[in-house]
Amino acid sequence: MKKIIAMLLALVMVFALCACGSKAPSESQAPAESEAPAESEAPAEPAAESDLAYVQAQGKLIVGITDFAPMDYKDDSGEWIGFDADMAKAFAESIGVDVEFIEIVWDNKIMELDAKAIDAVWNGMTLTPEVTNSMACTGAYCNNAQVVVVKADVADQYQDVESLAGLSFAVEAGSAGEAAATDAGLDFIAVESQAAALMEVAAGTSDACIIDLLMAGAMIGEGTSYPDMIYTVQLTTEEYGAGFRQGSDLAAALDAFFDAAYADGSMMEIANRYGVQESIIAR
Repeated sequence: MKKIIAMLLALVMVFALCACGSKAPSESQAPAESEAPAESEAPAEPAAESDLAYVQAQGKLIVGITDFAPMDYKDDSGEWIGFDADMAKAFAESIGVDVEFIEIVWDNKIMELDAKAIDAVWNGMTLTPEVTNSMACTGAYCNNAQVVVVKADVADQYQDVESLAGLSFAVEAGSAGEAAATDAGLDFIAVESQAAALMEVAAGTSDACIIDLLMAGAMIGEGTSYPDMIYTVQLTTEEYGAGFRQGSDLAAALDAFFDAAYADGSMMEIANRYGVQESIIAR
């Protein structure tokens, strides 16, 4: 009997010890559950950076151009000069950056902008619907036209649109000249630049080309690279603007610069330097 009582007492003690060992930790001892950070503590979304701020952070404005006198062309030392080039240099200085000019295939200008290979298209660019729908553009700063260029010795045969029907033309791909040729129903090939279109006529591989009036004034006729060429028919009238990526605040910044440069006379000073003063639009 004593053995049974002793065994029962031992069992009671074992159960008591187990109960003590399995006691749940107090609320203060319980590990805290992971809590989601309060809404106010969540990381803030970075502010959208303006295109102007992006260019200033890069320290340079990259301008897409073609060889197009009198707007953008190289001097004897290889430096880019011209009305647009000189204005681009002045604008870049006004926003505290350097300027870099990159020759582009004109037909790829929108793709180059969107890829950030360039920051601006500023090269006597006609404000066509395609351009204004695809870029953030400035207001017009210069008047222009698309004109037909032929050899001077046959110019008297081509004085109106009807007389152009049998000619073969060269035009710059993606340009206002190509659009004018298409609208007029002319037979043409598209080449990489207006300079190349002039060379087609000089070589006799095309009968005529369509280029900007401002370029014709600088590149053909007596005292120029093509003294035996002349322009005859004016196909269109148009206006130039500069273009940036869609939504870019650089367009507004450049418009403000144009206004200031026109007001202080520096815009016309550059225009006089390159003989385009009659085409500048008052701001």
